[in-house]
Amino acid sequence: MTDMATLWEVGLPLVGTAGGLGYAKLRAPRVYWSLVGLPVTRVRFALTYHSTMDVCGLTVQPSRLRAFMVRTIARRPDVQPVPPKVRRVRGTSTGLRVTLRLPAGLEPADVKAASERLRHAWGVHSVTVVETRPGFVELRMTGYDVLKKVRMPRRRRRSSGLMTVPVALREDGTTFVRDYLKVPHALTLGANQSGKSMYQRNLIAGLARLPVALVGIDCKRGVEQRGYAPRLSALATTPEEADGLLDGLVGEMESRFDLLSDHGVADVWALPEEIRPVPVVVLVDEVAELFLVATKKDEERRDRMVTQLIRLGQLARAAGIFLEVCGQRFGSDLGKGATALRAQLTGRVVHRVNDKQTAEMGVGDIAPDAVVTVLIIAPERPGIAVAGDTSGGWSRIRTPALTAGEAAAICARHAHLTPDLPAVAAYRPAVRATSATPVSVPLVKPTPATP
Repeated sequence: MTDMATLWEVGLPLVGTAGGLGYAKLRAPRVYWSLVGLPVTRVRFALTYHSTMDVCGLTVQPSRLRAFMVRTIARRPDVQPVPPKVRRVRGTSTGLRVTLRLPAGLEPADVKAASERLRHAWGVHSVTVVETRPGFVELRMTGYDVLKKVRMPRRRRRSSGLMTVPVALREDGTTFVRDYLKVPHALTLGANQSGKSMYQRNLIAGLARLPVALVGIDCKRGVEQRGYAPRLSALATTPEEADGLLDGLVGEMESRFDLLSDHGVADVWALPEEIRPVPVVVLVDEVAELFLVATKKDEERRDRMVTQLIRLGQLARAAGIFLEVCGQRFGSDLGKGATALRAQLTGRVVHRVNDKQTAEMGVGDIAPDAVVTVLIIAPERPGIAVAGDTSGGWSRIRTPALTAGEAAAICARHAHLTPDLPAVAAYRPAVRATSATPVSVPLVKPTPATP
């Protein structure tokens, strides 16, 4: 009887603990990783590091001096190959970060080529290799699929810079940030139900909190962007309105260039803060609608709109005007100017698409090896996308869930930040009349002081 009672006293807590860990592994993977996965992986990494590096071909023969010291001082006839030196090991809530100092003879590409073998050797979900500085790489291991249920890091949920917006989570557990000062213009592509609209909602919700002007072009009669009207300084819902709105934006850009010329500076960020024009982000939804024509008159309007978009892409960065172009597909068959416009949109985010040409137009010119990854995105995982950059790198990302109603509520809550843009005042959404008093922005040349 005593033995049975002891068994119950010992067994029940063990069963409860095992059940709790099993539940945490499925429902709270961060908790499970912190309690079980991280300690096990650290021990496994420490015990198998040298042998794993040797098997994966990430070792080099020692220098003659090192070999001489081993044979003469350490009195060892065998000289072992040299693996990368571990400089730092740091655990995170999603994985493990390891900083390596590469020996002479190894380059970051060698470690990247072995990332899949390292993943299996240490039993982690993924291993991403990032070059931090010459001679150093960081192994970013994730212990579980962080893109299955996206949870943005708390410290990056809000913007941390003047023109930066945290939009999505990378597969290595870091935050994907849209930084307009580094990448002024971007192209976002994706088929229906691919998560493209979710990406746009997160982007608009982040921008709504910043002191910027938002201008919308939604030729689907405003079905996507009408809900954001309290935070929009201008909105075009038809190709005819988009034509006039783009003309107004080009006029705004030229007025800002006059202001820059008068003060002898190269961009708006060099102007004194009291006269600096407000930054403008132009959100173009379904860009293909701007290219479609039915009559000769429509063709003339199309050519004019595309020309204005290309001019904004080429010149507007210095004037503090940025483009966010979005669409289901993008190809040279849209018409003349499509390829020229794409060349100005250096930021690329491509969700699941319906054809290979769109994937190639999206990331093929900056990261050719990412095209295959775009084409195999599963339909049952909306929100997964490939984000590329001009350096040739790319990564998989996924945006957190955000409904249209939640994004609209954020825009309404920050309606008091909506500035007036006189150059496009004719396209101000009617709902603006019920929002807080808009902020006036200097858009004309300051009057010189009287001597």
